[in-house]
Amino acid sequence: LPKPMLPVADRPLCAHTADAAIEAGTDELLLVVGYEADVVREYFGEEYRGVAVNYATQDEQLGTAHAVRTAREHLDGRFAVLYGDDLYDRASIEALFASGPGITAYRAENPSNYGVLDTDGDRVVGVTEKPDDPDTNLVSAGACVLPSEAREWLDVERSERDEYELTDVLDRVFAEYEVSYTELDRWMGVGRPWELLAANEWKLAELDGAVRGTVSDDADLRGPVVVEEGAAIEPGVVIEG
Repeated sequence: LPKPMLPVADRPLCAHTADAAIEAGTDELLLVVGYEADVVREYFGEEYRGVAVNYATQDEQLGTAHAVRTAREHLDGRFAVLYGDDLYDRASIEALFASGPGITAYRAENPSNYGVLDTDGDRVVGVTEKPDDPDTNLVSAGACVLPSEAREWLDVERSERDEYELTDVLDRVFAEYEVSYTELDRWMGVGRPWELLAANEWKLAELDGAVRGTVSDDADLRGPVVVEEGAAIEPGVVIEG
């Protein structure tokens, strides 16, 4: 499976991000696909939760700016970039969408592992990648809302990592606009097995209980437990959500 389609609680990882975008008011989802694109297309289709879905194909993974550039023909007006293998708290994404050009930020325990925000009051003026001795623990969480002009600024040079980086596009946005930041209450990149487990723990804790299967009168369900259709809980079983 493509990493964004790994199961987290009751749906694929990237569906949680799509849901956050929809609840924040987006009127279109544009998904950049590559490896096993058919899996993504089959799940989301042409419409997801009442919102139109379009696709752009990235044949080679050449960086974040390159991914957005493959979708350029679909971009009309200001647009948001969210990462399919990250989890964000939904309220903060709603706040991000309500702002002008803006990016998400997070208070990291190990800021040297991230791009650290350079700020002037409430304005972001730059991002310093993985500094040895950062002045702050406020780091970029990736998700951002960009002005419509940014679609013309995606043709950046390759970075030292030999990739086309969205941070280089952001440098142009910082120079041209006052860019605010939205501090996330929760944020998680999901790239390793233990992070996938933590992501499931996070999202399972948000689920309400639901019984669509068969539960014996002599079984004991405690807390928010989901019993799917086709499942049977036998007498004497205790399940704690």
